[in-house]
Amino acid sequence: MVRCQQNRKETRYDQECINAREAVGRIQAKEEEARSVDLEARSERKRAALRRTQQAAAEARRRAEEAVRQRKEAEYLAQFGVLPPADDGSDAADTLPEGNLPLAVIPEADGSQQTGSAYGDVVLPTDGGNAPIAEPVPDEEPASDLESIREELRRRNDDDQQS
Repeated sequence: MVRCQQNRKETRYDQECINAREAVGRIQAKEEEARSVDLEARSERKRAALRRTQQAAAEARRRAEEAVRQRKEAEYLAQFGVLPPADDGSDAADTLPEGNLPLAVIPEADGSQQTGSAYGDVVLPTDGGNAPIAEPVPDEEPASDLESIREELRRRNDDDQQS
């Protein structure tokens, strides 16, 4: 090839140079094919990683939404002295433990009105009832942050490696 490249006009039709050029072309074609196969494999790995990241984010979002839903349901049921259903499917929610029964809470007399009646002084609560008042929970960002996504990805990778 070096000899053929030095004087292209004289070696243009030389059979050895023609064969050398064809061989170089074939080698380059094989290298390009191997490179394209490698690039396609890398691209597929990147697409799979992106899919796993998106699935982990969706799973983390779903878990966060489910936790919020369960917390709200538990707060609602606690008003009536009912425990939320157990996750394991047992009938533990049907029986309440003795020491865990919620009681009606009557607010202290400091912010309420005193009225007289035939039964003595009655304290009227200012919240309109005697049900327990839950502390307002600030609107929190669901746990679908980057760290929970990474945790979900680690869990999935561990599951993939074990199977």
